Amino acid sequence: MTEIQMPRLSDTMEEGVIASWKKQVGESIERGEVVAEIETDKAIMELEAFDAGVLEKLLVEEGRTVPIGTPIAVVGDGSGAAAEAASAPAQPASEPAEPAAAETAPAETAAAEPAPAEQPAPATGSKPKASPLAKAVAKERGVDLSAVTGTGPGGRIIRADIEAAASAAPASAPAPAPAPAAEQPAAQPAPAVDEDVEEVPLSNVRKVTARRLTESKQQAPHFYLTSAIDVTELMSFRANLNDRLQAAGGPKVSLNDLVVKAVATALRANPAVNVSFGGDKLVKHKRVHLGVAVAIEDGLVVPVLKDADRKSVSELATEGREKAGRAREGKLKPDEMSGGTFTISNLGMFGIEQFSAVINPPEAAILAVGAAKDELQLVDGEVVARKILRVTLSADHRAIDGAVGAAFLQQFTSLLEDPIRIIA
Repeated sequence: MTEIQMPRLSDTMEEGVIASWKKQVGESIERGEVVAEIETDKAIMELEAFDAGVLEKLLVEEGRTVPIGTPIAVVGDGSGAAAEAASAPAQPASEPAEPAAAETAPAETAAAEPAPAEQPAPATGSKPKASPLAKAVAKERGVDLSAVTGTGPGGRIIRADIEAAASAAPASAPAPAPAPAAEQPAAQPAPAVDEDVEEVPLSNVRKVTARRLTESKQQAPHFYLTSAIDVTELMSFRANLNDRLQAAGGPKVSLNDLVVKAVATALRANPAVNVSFGGDKLVKHKRVHLGVAVAIEDGLVVPVLKDADRKSVSELATEGREKAGRAREGKLKPDEMSGGTFTISNLGMFGIEQFSAVINPPEAAILAVGAAKDELQLVDGEVVARKILRVTLSADHRAIDGAVGAAFLQQFTSLLEDPIRIIA
């Protein structure tokens, strides 16, 4: 038999969700054929079979989250022996002090605790059968095993049973002996359900985003530099450029495409910003790989434009749109969202004039881009209306000094204010 395990499909993935099974028990599988769709911390990925055979058993239901390396299905020769063998794993020699699945939700029990072969229910008065994980959780939650009815094979008590018992009668210590009938307190009513509140489980994308950005804020000492850039000439330049591109059958470019190209050019000229903090060393990146944040329904993903400084504005525009579209569909590959050396986050399309972004680790800087707004400026002694764009650089002070960040913003500003240099 061959076990199919939850694979690591991205460099930050720690667990995955079975989004859907593409094969059912009893169906033949060819090597390379898609068996399931897996929701990772970044996208929904296809899981391909490494071996041919017959799908003997599904160990994890759709919608469940399991850690990487967890068996999720069994492939055999169709005789059913593989499934039978998989359902009766050997018992561990001893119980772990801190079960690896202690943080796994009750719905994940089937993956964390493979079901043993069917056994007869325990005789009256005998010690209830319980999995090592269930025993550990029961001890931690103060649940008396003898008062729990097992729902596992043969009446075996599993973690879900302990969680249910703890929820029904929470206790930090074993319950005292019952009082005489006359002294029994009245039954407590069940807690009222607040119909004005809906609890929505976090998606893998949002879980990982929350964890990584919290770590970034806690570990990286952020500092912020803001520039107000006159992009009046840039807007006219973009209009003329699009006229030429359309006449030649090329794609239109957006203001953000020009910003991306200007950032790439400024990073090439200021390599001290294209770095990462490596604990006891500074990692200097020789190539410019720009991440461009894209908002999706479940959170935020960052497609990466590799070697952005070597590509034209139209190439960046085409690649950026294509990757952003696939990001919203959950179809980006892991290597298309990894390896970034600097990130751009643009909220200008929502009318946001200025904001500060959180650094995307392990990078050392991120540029927050606002909307270009009409403002009155004093030019040669006259008050005139100009298009002003505000950008804020968030930088990790462990890797980038204030003067280094300021020099980068100065060069970036000069590029946008003299746009012909962007495509030169």
